[in-house]
Amino acid sequence: QVQLQESGPGLVKPSQTLSLTCTVSGGSITTNYYYWSWIRQAPGKGLEWMGAIAYSGSLYDSPSLKGRTSISRDTAKNQFTLQLSSVTPEGTAVYYCGSGHYAVDYWGKGTLVTVSS
Repeated sequence: QVQLQESGPGLVKPSQTLSLTCTVSGGSITTNYYYWSWIRQAPGKGLEWMGAIAYSGSLYDSPSLKGRTSISRDTAKNQFTLQLSSVTPEGTAVYYCGSGHYAVDYWGKGTLVTVSS
């Protein structure tokens, strides 16, 4: 059973870069055909897929975030990371990491990030 755990600062100031790490256990981030995603949910809103890194290292991001996302991985640590630049208060959300073949089958518990000065 794949398990994921998000970690990172709970408070980020506007215009700064938000950085989160997802630590994976019970499976390898290089397992064929698995995709490793970041998803967020702002208060009172639906889930928003932000981007993903594939088992191969290929990257995918959401056009709505206009190039502000950067996803990378550390295969030795079995971790993948999210960086979101130029955050605004609208970036306040619970951020989740997840994985699966074509859908997100496994989810982390989520971490609340507040963007505020």
